[in-house]
Amino acid sequence: MFSRKIRIAILVALTVCAATPAILEAQTKRATTTRRRVRRPSRNRPPAVPVVRYGTPRSSADLAATLGGLAGRIRGGMWGAMVVSLTRGDTLYANNAGEQMLPASTMKLLTSAIAFERFGPTYQFSTDALRDAPVGPDGTLTGNLYIRGDGDPALSGKFLPGGPSAPMNRLADLVASNGIKHVTGSVIGDASGFDDQKVPEGWLARYLQASYAARVSALSLNENVVVVAVTPSAPGSPATVVLEPSTSAIPLVANVRTVAGGGARLSFRKQGNGTIIANGSIGSRTSTRRYVYIVEDPASFATGAFLNALIARGVKVDGGIRLGKTPPTGVKVASLRSPPLASMIAAMNRESINHYAELLFRDAARGPQRDAVGSVANASAVLDSFFASKVGVDTGSLVFKDGSGLSTIDRVTPRAQVQLLGYAHRAAWGPWLHSSLPVAGGSELLKRRMRNTPAEGNLHAKTGTTNDVIALAGYVTAVNGEVLAFSFLYNGRDRWTAKAMIDVMSETLADFGR
Repeated sequence: MFSRKIRIAILVALTVCAATPAILEAQTKRATTTRRRVRRPSRNRPPAVPVVRYGTPRSSADLAATLGGLAGRIRGGMWGAMVVSLTRGDTLYANNAGEQMLPASTMKLLTSAIAFERFGPTYQFSTDALRDAPVGPDGTLTGNLYIRGDGDPALSGKFLPGGPSAPMNRLADLVASNGIKHVTGSVIGDASGFDDQKVPEGWLARYLQASYAARVSALSLNENVVVVAVTPSAPGSPATVVLEPSTSAIPLVANVRTVAGGGARLSFRKQGNGTIIANGSIGSRTSTRRYVYIVEDPASFATGAFLNALIARGVKVDGGIRLGKTPPTGVKVASLRSPPLASMIAAMNRESINHYAELLFRDAARGPQRDAVGSVANASAVLDSFFASKVGVDTGSLVFKDGSGLSTIDRVTPRAQVQLLGYAHRAAWGPWLHSSLPVAGGSELLKRRMRNTPAEGNLHAKTGTTNDVIALAGYVTAVNGEVLAFSFLYNGRDRWTAKAMIDVMSETLADFGR
């Protein structure tokens, strides 16, 4: 059943999954009490998977037989796959290619494609500060100052130096440099570009306190998480406890003392009104400890951070913060541009950032004209239209409830993914999608996979991992130079074997020739 020539033995590197059933590629550092940990045997150790060698098939029939044999090693669940030569146009392998399956983070391929199709790789989003009244000679704005979100997922310290507060500091600098010294009204956050659904349908309750399931808003900051940073001082003195970024929207109560020595004993509690209470102690020789919390009201969080940045620059604001819609007559004071879309999609795909996917999915609904509301329903309609009119896919088998693949309601087919990859390969923006994907043995989520094989440095693909899904979809160049598009989707509980077999299948594709 396997090919005749066998060259290299590979050991399958398996990473122990976290116990929480969630998208495992987007890890979160949870707020917990920090203690010295005793190493214990893992209860979630992967079962032993037999070492399997990749094949070197020299005909399409040999390839199909080899892939089928590898798939046969997976126990239970549903296995779907499709492999097409983009060079010759023929299908090399298909198994349940038209079946609806959970995509996990391979859904980000679809979100990437529709974003590139709608905006192009150089597009930039713009977060604007606007005023609704004139500014007097003394710098007094007798009215309100607005911050209008544009669905920019990268409004964080990832692309700007200076940490989580960097975007609001930059925007506040621009406002102050335009002569505004005093705002008699309020700072108003405008998140009206998206609808009010902060949690997509199909996100399980157990996901919702993890950073990979951050709330969704057109006005977002720091991927909609706040960091509680605890820094010791002298023994016997209070520790310094701050929020990163600083925001007026989240009250912080700190009852943390500094003690001699090292280590930390900290606990955190979040009240119903959003107040975070920190208790405990931290050793004077301990470095700053940071704990991540989900933000329930992203627009207020970002607006409060903007207010604090203005105040830090000497701008007086009489009215505090609130949310509202910018009037049509609003006058732009300053703008903060996002990185080019291609840079954001590269970060999204390589690190599997769900927050980026959710915002870009809704941004695609609005389009460059920004004349529609960013909602799942509108984005799904745009994606359906794209698949039907451009890609040539029957959309009856596709279900989109989010842009990241975290929803348990999402459904795609291996055939639809491969057809999309084929369309992207021919599209003007195709090279940007290709370069955004993790590389086998080289980058991010594939760094430790398929090393020392023909796939290393060759295969570019998006991973997908939950407790019920193992997936890989992308491109690989065969040994004879053919470019292959593939989708491997497994829904079931034999994930360790599925992951191992998917890697061997991918390596086999890289060494295929005819």
